[in-house]
Amino acid sequence: MANNPGAKKAIRKIARRTEVNTARRSRVRTFLRKFEDALTAGDAALAKTAFVEAQSELMRAVSKGVVHKNTGARKVSRLAARLKKLAAA
Repeated sequence: MANNPGAKKAIRKIARRTEVNTARRSRVRTFLRKFEDALTAGDAALAKTAFVEAQSELMRAVSKGVVHKNTGARKVSRLAARLKKLAAA
């Protein structure tokens, strides 16, 4: 258990940061789910707008350090490929 004031403060900061990061990660997942729903519906226009929002949210998470840069890029790339596949069909 933390005894000195600095360690106690660090524990408070970590708890706050964890809460914020969890909310950000959840927000990203929500936008990804909206994109998935648009894909399953087969609506290309809705999927395109959902893709733009999901991409924006993913990159924001990357800039905040919630998601690694390469992970964000990989996810966006895969989303774009699935959108392209829907548009081609």
